[in-house]
Amino acid sequence: MATAVLHFPFAHTWQAEVLAARPAILPARHFVYPREAEEVERGALEVMVRPGGEGVQPFLATCALGFRDPAAPTGLWSTPDPEKLCALSGGYAYIINTTAPERFTMLPYRPVLQVLSAVAQGLMLFVGHYSILAWGAQGQLWESEKLSDEGVTVSGFANGVLRGSGWELISDRELPFALDLRTGQRILGSE
Repeated sequence: MATAVLHFPFAHTWQAEVLAARPAILPARHFVYPREAEEVERGALEVMVRPGGEGVQPFLATCALGFRDPAAPTGLWSTPDPEKLCALSGGYAYIINTTAPERFTMLPYRPVLQVLSAVAQGLMLFVGHYSILAWGAQGQLWESEKLSDEGVTVSGFANGVLRGSGWELISDRELPFALDLRTGQRILGSE
């Protein structure tokens, strides 16, 4: 497994530890993401999670591996919702409710290539090959239009605007874009 990134820019109520391997004796609470995964053990991200709050037992989260490519990130991120944890395993992204771990969301990007935290806006940004998905405290807020035929590059964000470029097949060149971080809509004329 690739070295796991740990990035906790948002306040959170839980603690989590990436394990080198699955424990020989499983804890009383063990959850596999996604539930229907086959051969989930091969390369899976194993995370021991200790939720905040009294009386909530720790649990082991086994997150199926997406891709073994180093371009597909693996690690843990805090989210805008302090009770939720984001785990990436080879680009497969899971948003896990730490107080009710049976409730989770697997993001549709296969793979997520980059995760950015826009803390001031209360957003996590998941960058895929073609577009960007924004996640807030209440869940998915928006998904951009197609920004690239193969490869979105984010150059940064400031003043509520995300800037980057995407490769266009027809012209065989990188085309700039600017998105409003509140809505995900392209800002015309500001690329």
